[in-house]
Amino acid sequence: MQLKPLAAALAATGLLAAGSAGAWSISEMLHRTAAEPAATPAVIAPITAPAGSVPNYREIVQTYGPAVVGVTVQGMRKVDAPQSPDLSGDPFFQFFRGLPGSPFGPHGNMPFRGQGSGFIVSSDGLILTNAHVVRDAKEVTVKLSDRREFHAKVLGSDAATDIAVLKVDANNLPAVALGNDKQVQVGDYVLAIGAPFGFEQTATQGIVSAIGRSLPGDSYVPFIQTDAAVNPGNSGGPLFDASGRVIGINAQIFSQSGGFQGLAFAIPIDVALHVKNEIVSQGRVEHARLGVMLQDLNQSLAESFGLQTPDGAIISNVAPDSAAARADLRAGDVITRIDGEPVHKGSDVSTRVGMATPGQKVLLTVWRDKANRDINVKLGAAEESTADQASAEGSPGAIGLAVRPLTPAEKRQAHADHGLLVEDVEGAAARAGIRPGDVVLSMNGRPIDSAEQIRNSLDKHPRHIALLIQRDDQRIFVPINLG
Repeated sequence: MQLKPLAAALAATGLLAAGSAGAWSISEMLHRTAAEPAATPAVIAPITAPAGSVPNYREIVQTYGPAVVGVTVQGMRKVDAPQSPDLSGDPFFQFFRGLPGSPFGPHGNMPFRGQGSGFIVSSDGLILTNAHVVRDAKEVTVKLSDRREFHAKVLGSDAATDIAVLKVDANNLPAVALGNDKQVQVGDYVLAIGAPFGFEQTATQGIVSAIGRSLPGDSYVPFIQTDAAVNPGNSGGPLFDASGRVIGINAQIFSQSGGFQGLAFAIPIDVALHVKNEIVSQGRVEHARLGVMLQDLNQSLAESFGLQTPDGAIISNVAPDSAAARADLRAGDVITRIDGEPVHKGSDVSTRVGMATPGQKVLLTVWRDKANRDINVKLGAAEESTADQASAEGSPGAIGLAVRPLTPAEKRQAHADHGLLVEDVEGAAARAGIRPGDVVLSMNGRPIDSAEQIRNSLDKHPRHIALLIQRDDQRIFVPINLG
């Protein structure tokens, strides 16, 4: 028996959207899974695995595989006509989102049918899966390992974390054992179960290759990165540790080919359980908001602000009328701790704030004017003409900026009450990426209104400086190496 080409095989199994004319878009590819493990008791003790030993993958699959379910969805989805530019060369375009319904095929309201994975977390029928698996679904069916099928109710979903909670009317179902993702370390063994490309009950193994990974468009989730082979069809399925405990939900892959290329990402189980508890208790999830734009430090930025190590998240912009503005947080503040826990990068803050409740108070330790200070913040709810030469001793080569004060009209356009317009750039500033037309708002965290302020700072012959640059509506600190 010959294997059919992938598109034909998927069409034969009903995994392609109706009306897609055989096309299968990149955005569809991570959301097809079904699993049919054998029956097992509802309550199972975790499998013991000595530290550092190779896990008994066979026992994990036999013991916990029955708690993995197939999720089939049907509905209607609006498909727009293709208007977007060619993004095939952009690797981040390969982060898979959505269910069947090709944006490159017919447009309008089109029927779709798709599959994903889920897993039972309690014997009375609570199931976790990805929010994108059930997006726009009018009918959701769950298939158990003994081939029984149940209509499932979507109790709620949270697009921000990509978690959904389903409920089926059944009891004494097999359930997974839940682990602690805080104990996960790079190098740990992991096992994924799902149905890549529609091939049911497929187990793949690997190791954790990174933790706390931040991905584009996912500010709340510190992903677990693995090299376990996860392909389209694994989405929503569990990621097990060496003892068979679930530590994550397989959600995304990174690929330039449409298939597995060594990078898979799972949502930590603690994030999923937090969302599940919110949905079960109140039917929805509320995320808190600080109201800042954050930027990771590098060594040059750290030295510019007087920090010895590049640990922390620097605030590049504060939203008006936000929790941060009310607490007097400022652009140039470096957040080094939140509720006493160290902050190493911006995603540490985004995750902690995103998982908090609106109205909750947090204690931020910020580095300002080369000193630490503690600031209490009550979080909000998420929805929410002649150029001067700025150079040392008059030499344009020292920094390479020709600037002038902003006119009143330019200040209004930039929504700023201070700053300098870059009219020409060369040397170190050009190498750092500053362009004519950029607006310089601050230097090393201090607002500037004149080139003289920059000259005075450069008189101390620093090795690095950090300029807060506004370009269009975006603000970012740019480190400039003068050493």
